[in-house]
Amino acid sequence: MKAAYIEKFGGPEVLQYGDLPDPVAAPDQVLVDVHAASVNAADWKFRAGEYARHAQVKFPQIPGRDFSGVIRSVGAGVADLKAGDAVFGVLEPGREGTYAEKLVIGAAVVAKKPEALSHVNAAAMALTGLTAIDSIEGTLKLQRGETILIQGGAGGVAGFAIQFAKFLGARVITTTSAANIDYVRSLGADQIIDYNAQDFTQVAKGCDAVFDTVGGDVAQKSFAVLKPGGRAAFIASGAQAPRPERSDVTALRPPVPRSRQAMERVAQLCASGVIRFPEIKLFRLSQAAEAHRLSQGRHFRGKLVFAVR
Repeated sequence: MKAAYIEKFGGPEVLQYGDLPDPVAAPDQVLVDVHAASVNAADWKFRAGEYARHAQVKFPQIPGRDFSGVIRSVGAGVADLKAGDAVFGVLEPGREGTYAEKLVIGAAVVAKKPEALSHVNAAAMALTGLTAIDSIEGTLKLQRGETILIQGGAGGVAGFAIQFAKFLGARVITTTSAANIDYVRSLGADQIIDYNAQDFTQVAKGCDAVFDTVGGDVAQKSFAVLKPGGRAAFIASGAQAPRPERSDVTALRPPVPRSRQAMERVAQLCASGVIRFPEIKLFRLSQAAEAHRLSQGRHFRGKLVFAVR
C-alpha cells in the first residue's frame, strides 16, 4: 500500500511517501480501505518526537489518527460489521497510522458513516468532533446559560466546539484574527475578540468556562477570565493541564476516550445539520510535508484533509 511515513523524528522534511506492507486484521479488528484522513496538530507533534511514548517507537511509522473509508475485511469475532460497510473513526489511544491506503482498527471504536456525509467530511469531523464533545460536555460539563471562552475559534476543534456549545444553550466568546471574524461569526459565536487588536483578558471577564485549543501563554492567561469556581479545559498544553496561579478555579485535561457510541454522536450532530462542516483544504498523501508545514504554522482555518482515494 502507499503511505506517508517517517523513518526518524524531525521536521516536515522527514515525511516520505512510498510503499509499505499491507496490514492484516487481527481478531476483533477490521481492515479498512482509507478514502480520507485528516491532519491534526497531534500529527506533527508525533512526527517531531514530542510524545513521551516515542522511546518505544519502531520505524517506519505512519502518522495520523482519524479517517473515513470502506471495510475490506473483518477479523475473527467481528459480527456487527462486514466488508463493504462505509465507516469512520479515530484510532485507539497511543496509535498512529491513518496516512495510508489501508489500516486496521478495533471494530468497537469505529462507526458506520451516514450516507449524508462524504468521506472527506467524515474524516474532517472524526477526532475534531470527538475532542470537542468530550471537552465541552464530558469534561467542562457546560450548562445552558453559561458563558464560555473558546480560544482559537477558526480552528477545526474550536469551530466544532463553538457550534456544540451553542447547541447546548451557552453564550460563546471566541478569539481569532481579523481575517477570520466573519467565519467564526457564521459558526454562531456571540462575541468575537481579535487577538491582535485586543487583550482577551480585559474583554472576556467573568466566564464560567474556558476551552483552550492554542496553548502556550494563551493557555496560562486564560485563567484570568474565569469567575470564582470556573473551570478550564486544555488540549494544546501537553498531557497535563497547566497549573493555575489562583486556587479558586479548576484546570482540566480532557481524556477524549474512543468508542463507537461517541463516534455515532459526532455523526448524528453532523448529519442532522447541528454542526456545519468546516472549511476544508485537500491534499494528496504525497503532499504530507506541505500539509504539516501548514498545520504547524497554525495560520489556517477549518481542517486539512488527505483525499486518499
